[in-house]
Order: sequence, then structure tokens, then C-alpha cells
Amino acid sequence: MAGARDVKRRIKTVENTRQITRTMELVATSKLKRATDRVYAAKPYGEALREIVGSLYAPSFAERYPVLRRPEKMGRVAVLLLTANRGLAGGFNANLIKEARALLDDFRAKGVETELHIAGKKGIAFFRFRGEPIASEWTGIGDTPSVDDAESLIGPLRERFERGELDAVHIVASEFRSALSTPPHSRQVLPIEPGDGGQDAEGFILSPGAGPILERMLPAYVRNAVFTALVENAAAEQGSRRTAMKNATDNAGDVLEHLTRSYNRARQAQITQEIAEIVGGAAGLE
Repeated sequence: MAGARDVKRRIKTVENTRQITRTMELVATSKLKRATDRVYAAKPYGEALREIVGSLYAPSFAERYPVLRRPEKMGRVAVLLLTANRGLAGGFNANLIKEARALLDDFRAKGVETELHIAGKKGIAFFRFRGEPIASEWTGIGDTPSVDDAESLIGPLRERFERGELDAVHIVASEFRSALSTPPHSRQVLPIEPGDGGQDAEGFILSPGAGPILERMLPAYVRNAVFTALVENAAAEQGSRRTAMKNATDNAGDVLEHLTRSYNRARQAQITQEIAEIVGGAAGLE
């Protein structure tokens, strides 16, 4: 009977675990819906900014606006890694860390100096454990990142780029294609790439002029690139967590089914043994 009691305890433990993972799946599903809405709301603004900057861009502006500076040689590059503050999201954090390590290794193999900036406890903990120097770190960005969060991340790096202390800034985050497709990717934030559709600003009638407009638009363009990455990364985290918790819930169900069969067999064997003992005892009294 001791074996049946052990199986019964395991069944109870797995049932409690399944209840927790099911609750976490529901919470992640709710957060995913809100995060997805934010992704779709942010995209039109980002596309409009890209069109405007691409249309106003002219090579001559690189001399007037340091944010448009194009270094002839890459001497020092900053890599900004976005991860989650929490785990239980499948391979979400591990994939982002792997992408960042590959990017750092690629730059270092080319003789480029690198510095690592991380937003998210999971990324910070990993690189601290490996002894990797971390130039700056943030842990206060939650499930609903704001434009101010984006500015706090990119503002100091943009200023250093304008001063010539950095030659490029790359961001590593998840690309949110759908709830089931959130691959990690790296993107160059600085220097700005205006795109193939850029035209000379002299071909437009502008008021107060391309210069003053770009002076306001360029920082907003860079900030929005980081904000979009934050929003997509937050949605990707919830999508990965929902998938991971659903898989955990399904696996717990499979384990419960197996344990229930084991318990029934153990209980049946115990009953059979008890009947055999009773019958044997009765025969001994005759």
C-alpha cells in the first residue's frame, strides 16, 4: 500500500503544478493580447517616420547633424541587448543571448572594440556569470515599455555616437511576426540608414525647411526604433511564455494520465493481495 500512497502524492503534486502552469498560460495570453495591440499601434508611426526621414535625407546633412555621421572605419561598437526580467518563457532569453554573443564575437573577430549594454535581469545574470564586462544595465522596464524607457536606453548612446565615441549602435531583440514566430535578430540603430527611397530634400517645398524638421525628427526616429524593439520584445516574451506554459500544462496532463494508470494498477494489485490473504486464511481455518 506504501507504493500506492507514493503515487497518490505524486498525482497531487502534478495536479498542483498543472494548475499553476495553466494559470500562468491564461495570464500570458491576456498580456499577449495587450502587447500585440501595442505592436500594431506603434507600427504606423514608425513607418511614417521612416518615410519622412528617407524623403528629407540628403548626404550633405551628415556634416550638419552628427547623428547622421557615417564613420569610415568601425572602431568601437555598442551592442544593446533586450531580455526579460523573468524566466519560464521557453528559449526566449537563451535565443536572445545567443544572438548577442554571436554579434559580439563577429565584431571582435574583425578587430572592432565592443561594449555591451543590457536591459533585462536574465541577460545581466548570464553575462555576469561569464565575467563579461557590462557597460550599463537596466532592470526597471516592465511589460508595458514606454517612449521614456526607450529614451533612457538610447539617449546616452546617441549622444556618445554624436561625439564620435561610438561608431555604431546595434540592438538585439525579438522580431514579433506572430505569437508563434518571434525570432531574435540584430538591427543597426546608429548610424541611421535612410533607405533606398531617400530623395534630395531640395526637391520639396518645406516650412520651416528640411533642416529644422530633421533636427526634431532624427532623435525621434532613433528613439522610435528602440521603442518598437521594446514593444515587440515584450509581445514576444508573452507569446513565448504562453507557449511554454501550454506545453508544460499538456505535459502535466500526460504525466497525470500515466500516474493514474500506475495508481490503479497498484491499487488493484493491493486489493488482489488482500483477497488472496483472506481466502488463504479462510482455507487455513477449515
